[in-house]
Amino acid sequence: DETATAWHGRFPRNGIISLLDVNRTFNLAESTAKDLLFSELLELAGPEAVQGLKLGYGSSAGLPALREAVADLCGVTSDQVLTTQGTALGLFLLAFEMCKPGDEVIVATPCFPPSRDVFVGTGAALRDVPQRFEEGFRLNLDRMAAAMTPRTRLISVASPANPSGVRIPEETVRALLDLMRVHAPNASLFVDETYLQATYGGPSPLSMARLDPRVVVGASVSKAHGAPGLRVGWLVVADPDLRERLTVAKLNLVISGSPLNETLAAALLRHSETVLAPRRVLLAEALAMVESWVAHESGRVEWVRPDGGALCCLRLRLDRFDDAAVARFWKALPDQDLQIAPGTWFGETERLFRLGFGYLPLEKLAPALAALSRAMEAASTEAN
Repeated sequence: DETATAWHGRFPRNGIISLLDVNRTFNLAESTAKDLLFSELLELAGPEAVQGLKLGYGSSAGLPALREAVADLCGVTSDQVLTTQGTALGLFLLAFEMCKPGDEVIVATPCFPPSRDVFVGTGAALRDVPQRFEEGFRLNLDRMAAAMTPRTRLISVASPANPSGVRIPEETVRALLDLMRVHAPNASLFVDETYLQATYGGPSPLSMARLDPRVVVGASVSKAHGAPGLRVGWLVVADPDLRERLTVAKLNLVISGSPLNETLAAALLRHSETVLAPRRVLLAEALAMVESWVAHESGRVEWVRPDGGALCCLRLRLDRFDDAAVARFWKALPDQDLQIAPGTWFGETERLFRLGFGYLPLEKLAPALAALSRAMEAASTEAN
């Protein structure tokens, strides 16, 4: 019955957890670039980097070589860097340490579910500020300002965002900081830059970490570099008091990161261009394939073209898919050995979905998109 199936966890349950257990032939649900092989990483690092490594505790602040590599990436000094087990732990540390009962957090949505649900789990008062498909998912400063109060302690955005792949221009971040100074003077701004280096051929934009002491940046080697299994990320925190509090919080939760994983991540960042250059070419080619497919399917879908990342948002057209057809569409996917990420995971409706185009090899992307066309054809209102 309903009581027996009620969820009692502190963190909301979200269907995105299925991505860790399901991997169909045509996986367009995954949001990473292709997986990096351990052999590729070891070749970059050299076996001598790990053969004599002592597997004792690491530093709570993080491996110095990794912190220096992150500092070079972000244009800051290494003392501002705290390593974390993925960006997820970094955001949890911020939520847990910064947000006391009665404090408010503003989250720009749609977003990666744990980026919102972590605040629910830690008891913060949450204010969702939707960014809309019709506006190209561009950050709406008027709605952000309307949500700010003197009780706002943290504002969380991502650039490029998950699920949309839309970047926030630097001038927009500066304008947001100006608004915070007036309406939320006690707040910090968290910018998730997990996809910052996943570009379509060109160089990566500069990190927002250098803009203002109120900016806290989080990122990892999970997405652009294709190494989520290392579970290595970082926070860049200019405020020394906050950085010390976060380091103590990390000590109490996980003590330190893995010296092995952080050594490998440092090597990966030192050879970042060797890894990223061919991936940028692949992402550009994959995006071109998706763009061509969307043009061909424009009678059934519409999209927001991404600025970065290996993902984008599409929406089933209302004139071709009534609610019953949308339900048929989702039921048709397993028959095509296909998976995509429903908008409901990110706070949107089932009419919208996230499509990941960087995970599959290019030779599998075209048949995956063809399978998606077949699922839409089978489900559309006119076809039934």
